[in-house]
Amino acid sequence: MKSHCLIMLSVAVWLVSSVSATAQQLAGLGEHGAVTKIQGGFQFVEGPAQTPDGSIYFTDIPANIIHRLTLDGKIEVFIEPSAHANGLMYGGQDRLLACQMDGQLVSIDLTSKQITTLADKYQGNRFNACNDLVIDKLGGIYFTDPRYNAPDPWPQEKEAFYYRSADGDVARLGDNLTAPNGIGLSPDEKTLYVIPSMGSEMMAYEVKQPGVLGTGRVLCRLQQVGDATNGGGDGMALDVQGNLYITSSAGIQVFSPAGKLLGIIAVPETPANCAFGGEDRKTLFITARTSLYRCTVPVAGLIPRSE
Repeated sequence: MKSHCLIMLSVAVWLVSSVSATAQQLAGLGEHGAVTKIQGGFQFVEGPAQTPDGSIYFTDIPANIIHRLTLDGKIEVFIEPSAHANGLMYGGQDRLLACQMDGQLVSIDLTSKQITTLADKYQGNRFNACNDLVIDKLGGIYFTDPRYNAPDPWPQEKEAFYYRSADGDVARLGDNLTAPNGIGLSPDEKTLYVIPSMGSEMMAYEVKQPGVLGTGRVLCRLQQVGDATNGGGDGMALDVQGNLYITSSAGIQVFSPAGKLLGIIAVPETPANCAFGGEDRKTLFITARTSLYRCTVPVAGLIPRSE
């Protein structure tokens, strides 16, 4: 039944889509499909995430809404207001995890829609504006807390990224990046990736143990557009081979785990984030300014361990 529903979703999405970017090769991986629009007319969309039933959840930050792309291809309001939710991820146990830019990391029950706060303070002060997250196999959550939409002065005084353990302890892992934004884990969870938005250098950190990092290193430098000198990334997703799909002003830049550029997926609007979905995890759902897009890719996306 699940497979049938996912096929219905795929067909419905194709029917409402229009081709906006042609298929191209990703070096060593194969050809990605054309980028197609599912629906436009939003204010600023972010945080796509698939749940086990095949639904795609995503946020519209200024509109203060979490939307759901249903199994029949319709988009409906899931939660409003959302406390300006940004990054989302399925957290297991019928829960959707969300970074709320109003300063919280929360868990949302997908059935009852009950919201549980997981973290809202560090050393007694609220977070600046929680942005994006990734969950590990132990149920710990890495998340970023940059400047965007933060009160002035910043409650934390610094932009940083954190780890919230499964038992609720929160540790600051780094505060020396300007605008840490997207965040992800390698398939073996031995490397944490942090994507700054105000610099071209994308960072990688050895995970010595959950919530404990080694010294950071530059994984790669993003390709720049026009006269940009420090354009950074935004969101990111990983495939099962450990390749990184980083959203940027140039499109979705695909890098190998060694930091080699494999290609750029052009998107009609500047993409903010992306996530794998579909029955075989070979569909990349892309949130880009006012629209939700999709394209097929040759390598399946990484399945969160929490599932």
